[in-house]
Amino acid sequence: MKEQTAHQRDRFDAHVFVCTTDRDAEYASCGAAGAKTTLEAVKDWLRERNAFWTAVSVSETSCLGLCSENGTAMTIQPRNVWYSDVQPEDVPDVLESVFGPDAERVRDEC
Repeated sequence: MKEQTAHQRDRFDAHVFVCTTDRDAEYASCGAAGAKTTLEAVKDWLRERNAFWTAVSVSETSCLGLCSENGTAMTIQPRNVWYSDVQPEDVPDVLESVFGPDAERVRDEC
């Protein structure tokens, strides 16, 4: 086993987690609310600004506890910002509010 904490702390500024849970239950789930499309919108926004897989990582995750039939749950860590009800068209506003319009704040202090 190799502990990689220091390496990852130096490498990444932020990690965007997008819930893609899709469950067959009476409760809402992000997967049923279009999570995959929202996830792709996050990746596309970062790619367009050369910030994808550089200092910002993006991961699918299971339930973040913000389930809604109105959209997807997301969190950006270690910035400690959380969103619910995110639709693909909301992604630019969400990411601009955290990273700036051109991702110029990617390396800002958390």
